[in-house]
Amino acid sequence: MVPTKSQERIIGGRYKILDLAAHGGMADIFLAWDQTLERQVAIKILGNDYSYDESFKSRFIFEAKAAANLTHINIVTVHDFGFENGSPYLVMEYISGTDLKSIILDQHKLLVKDALPLILQACAGIGYAHRAGLVHCDVKPHNLIISRDKRLKVTDFGIARALSSINPDESSDMVWGSPLYFSPEQASGLAPSPASDVYSLGVVLYECLVGQTPFYSEDVSELSMMHRENPPLPPRYFDPNIPDSLQKIILRALSKEPASRYRNGDQMGRVLQSFCDQIKISTPFSLFTTDPNNTGWDESSSSGFDWSIVGLAFLTLFLVSGLVPFWFYIILRYGNIFN
Repeated sequence: MVPTKSQERIIGGRYKILDLAAHGGMADIFLAWDQTLERQVAIKILGNDYSYDESFKSRFIFEAKAAANLTHINIVTVHDFGFENGSPYLVMEYISGTDLKSIILDQHKLLVKDALPLILQACAGIGYAHRAGLVHCDVKPHNLIISRDKRLKVTDFGIARALSSINPDESSDMVWGSPLYFSPEQASGLAPSPASDVYSLGVVLYECLVGQTPFYSEDVSELSMMHRENPPLPPRYFDPNIPDSLQKIILRALSKEPASRYRNGDQMGRVLQSFCDQIKISTPFSLFTTDPNNTGWDESSSSGFDWSIVGLAFLTLFLVSGLVPFWFYIILRYGNIFN
């Protein structure tokens, strides 16, 4: 529904609101028309609750600038940001499609061959953000938009936190993220990391294949406790057709300790790509190489160490050690050569 002239609402002096696309407790998303560049955009306007919080405004500006620098085929581009009557807003690329949550609700659950090409794209986009120094903090199927050609784009980096601004020892009463999907450390009010996004990706993949999240409670405190303490039921408990090797990947992503998970979105994506290659799942949007000489990951490792670097260190030590007897021989045989 396009507003009449008398109803027209202009944001930031250039974005004409066309329709309400989504309504949420924290923000509303509108379809709008950029009158300067003559294109459709999506505008996310946060509620008035944030109008008078100066610390939030400063943080919003810092993180909106960081998000606007992300340019990746699997990330919704942030074009602009500002404040309208004190309320922060983000202007984003408009994607014609639906979110992954709606697809799960419609189909109940997805087949492995349908779910993995989508999650791989999410890993690629989020992995790129990790390399750029950003943690998403709110990975959930609602924030994964799928276009008509099955291209997935990650959206809502509005509350993403720059890694450079995170104190690893911090503890906060404010918990970032959505309780169904956030990591144990987020549930504890601790600083998020790329491994926190990996946990959330594990929850999303679990939900895609099982039809429900690994933990559920209407009580947020109880749900937080489940993330921190309860082991998830293995996906094969609900569907024995899920391959055991894929179940191991999911359960590693859902490890309670961040160090036991995949380090970042890229590493999880490479492992999933390797699995797809092994069972011949077509991934037309694959952005990962599975050559172990180029990836630096080891699926069997639970520690997150880069074993290729460790191997090079041992090789260097071996070569240097091998030269020691040689130099002793030179010194003893030709000891006066340097005199």
